[in-house]
Amino acid sequence: QVKLVESGGGLVQPGGSLRLSCAASGIIASENTMEWYRQAPGKPREWVARLTDVGVTSYADFAKGRFTISGDNAKNTVYLQMISLEPEDTAVYYCRARWGQYWGLGTQVTVSS
Repeated sequence: QVKLVESGGGLVQPGGSLRLSCAASGIIASENTMEWYRQAPGKPREWVARLTDVGVTSYADFAKGRFTISGDNAKNTVYLQMISLEPEDTAVYYCRARWGQYWGLGTQVTVSS
C-alpha cells in the first residue's frame, strides 16, 4: 500500500520560511516523479514543483527563487523548502507521486502576521 504523508506546515509570518516533508512508503520516491501541489481556499489546486526520477527539478513561476524541492533517498522523503513566504502562499500543500497516481492528505500552511 502506497502512502504519502506530508508534514511541516504551520503558521508563519510574512517573510518567514518553512520546510515541508513528504514521507513515502510503498514506493521508492527517488524512482518516481514526485511533486508538490497546493490549494488555497476557494481556488483550484495548482502545481508547485516537480522532482523527476532523474533528478530534474522544475517550478511554477510563483515558486521560482523562493521554493526548492529536494529528496533524501535514505529517508524516502521529498522536501519543499520555502522562503520569503507571502500571505498568498497560504494553502494546503499536497504531495503527489507518479503523475497523480498517489496523493497525500496535505499539510496546512498559513502565512499571516
